[in-house]
Amino acid sequence: MAVTRISFRDGGARKRVLVAGGAGFLGCHLSDRLIEAGHRVICLDNLSTGQSSNVEHLLGHPHFTFIAHDVVEPIPFMRRVDQIYNLACPASPPSYQKDPIQTLKTNCLGALNLLRFAQSNQARILQSSTSEVYGDPTVSPQPESYFGNVNTVGPRSCYDEGKRVVEALFREFRLQRGVSTRIARIFNTYGPRMSPQDGRVVSNFVVQALAGEDLTVYGDGSQTRSFCYVDDLVTGLMALMEAPDAVQDPVNLGNPCEFTILELARTVIDTLKAPSGIQFLDLPVD
Repeated sequence: MAVTRISFRDGGARKRVLVAGGAGFLGCHLSDRLIEAGHRVICLDNLSTGQSSNVEHLLGHPHFTFIAHDVVEPIPFMRRVDQIYNLACPASPPSYQKDPIQTLKTNCLGALNLLRFAQSNQARILQSSTSEVYGDPTVSPQPESYFGNVNTVGPRSCYDEGKRVVEALFREFRLQRGVSTRIARIFNTYGPRMSPQDGRVVSNFVVQALAGEDLTVYGDGSQTRSFCYVDDLVTGLMALMEAPDAVQDPVNLGNPCEFTILELARTVIDTLKAPSGIQFLDLPVD
C-alpha cells in the first residue's frame, strides 16, 4: 500500500496511536492506514510471529516508530498516546499452540499492562478479541449476546479462554477505572502479507495449490465459514475505535456471507488453475 504523507496545521486531528502487535498481519495493515490518515504510529512488537518485513516500508517514515518489546513486560516509558490497539497475540492455531502458557500470558498480562498504560495516558484502547470466544457454537450466525460453547481445557483453550479473560478485564477497567474501551470480536480475515506458515485454511489452500499438492479438507467440507478481506477489517477496527462511548459492548467484525470449505477449496484450485485434487481427513479435536 502506498503511504501518503499528510501535513497538519497546529490543532489538527492527528493522533499518537500505539499499535501492539503492529508487525503482524493485521497490525501492519492497520499501521499503513493510520499513517495514510496522517496519524503518528508507534509499533510495539516482539516479532515472535510478526515480521519486520511487514513494516520495513514504514521504517523511514517520520510518523512511524518501531519498538521491539513483549507486552508481557510493563510498557516502556514513551510520550503520551491518544489511542491503543491491542493486536498482540498469535492468532493461528499452530502459532498459539506452540507455547500455550506464553499465549495465555500474552493475552492476560499483555492486556493488563496495556490497560494500565491506557489508564495512565487517559487513552482509548481497543482489544482485538475473536470469534473463538464463541467456541464450538450451537447458534449460527453468532450474535454478540451469545455466551458461547467453549471447551475450557481443550487444545485451543489457551487462545479462546485467554481472549475471554481479556474481555472481562476490559469491562472491569471501563467500569471500575473509567478507561474508554472497545472490544472487536474478529472473524476469519485474509489478504496480502499473511504468512505462508499461518496454518489457517486460506493460506493453507493457496500454498498447497501453488505447490500442485492436494488441498487438505478436514471432515466432508460442508462446514461453512465467512472470510473478511483485511482492508475491510481494518476499516471496521478504525470505525469502532472512533465510535461514540455508548458503544462499549463487544462488536462482531467480519463478513456476513458464508460458504463451505469445499467451495473455498474449489475456488482456490480454479483461480490458480492448479492441478490439485482434494484430500479429505478426519476433523481435529475442537
